[in-house]
Amino acid sequence: MDFALIMLLILIATGVIWALDRWMLAEGRDRRAKALADAGRNEEATRARREPAYVEYARAFFPVILIVFIIRSFLVEPFRIPSGSMLPSLHIGDFILVNKYSYGVRLPVINSKVLDSGRPHRGEVVVFRFPGNPSINFIKRVIGVPGDHILYKDKQLYINGIPMVQTDSRPYYSLQNGDPPGEDRRVLETLDGVKHDIILTDRPDMPIPEFVVPPGEYFVMGDNRDHSNDSRYWGFVPDANLVGRAFLIWFSWDMTDPAKWFWQRIVWGRIGDTIH
Repeated sequence: MDFALIMLLILIATGVIWALDRWMLAEGRDRRAKALADAGRNEEATRARREPAYVEYARAFFPVILIVFIIRSFLVEPFRIPSGSMLPSLHIGDFILVNKYSYGVRLPVINSKVLDSGRPHRGEVVVFRFPGNPSINFIKRVIGVPGDHILYKDKQLYINGIPMVQTDSRPYYSLQNGDPPGEDRRVLETLDGVKHDIILTDRPDMPIPEFVVPPGEYFVMGDNRDHSNDSRYWGFVPDANLVGRAFLIWFSWDMTDPAKWFWQRIVWGRIGDTIH
């Protein structure tokens, strides 16, 4: 079940319990407590005036859940990176924050846009609901915006017929990538003025046609070009599926050596890094 829906149901339940008690039940408890106090039964009056445990919990949790729900739905939402498709930019075990209002304010649960506040630009890293299964969140880099002609051939990306510049090629090896040393190359790619590292291998590319991005949709790719399930294989991301723009790594967990103690697995050097 959608976590936003779970939070909404808990928020409604705690709010209803608290409201019903405040407007309907509390007055009856006060009357009984006053009658007992007038009769000199002070201990019983104290017990009668006391809120039931479930009301106490509802009153305590409702404002906390409300604040978290508002922040998570309209401001920022945390996500965890589950795969290596965005290496070397994002590692498995990175915990990131996503700006929820970059591409419009949307109502939680139904994900309907109520306020248009911007559009994705080429080079931005976005979180979106996978078109093939909207219950799953994906994270990729925006390569093409509406109207763009996209071609990926022989490890080279072309946008509107212009090759994106690739420089500073050097060997790359990571335990998270699963390839033997020496096969991967780390390359600096300039995408519409945005510079970011990508990973290329010696594997032959699948034959992929040239794409024309339709209105209201976006073409996305992973930085780990040969280990990414992206728009080259399943198509475009509709604007309605956008969740937000990834902008910060707030925590990072080393997933390559589970034998380490938990404090040894914290990757301190990545905490606080901005996402480009």
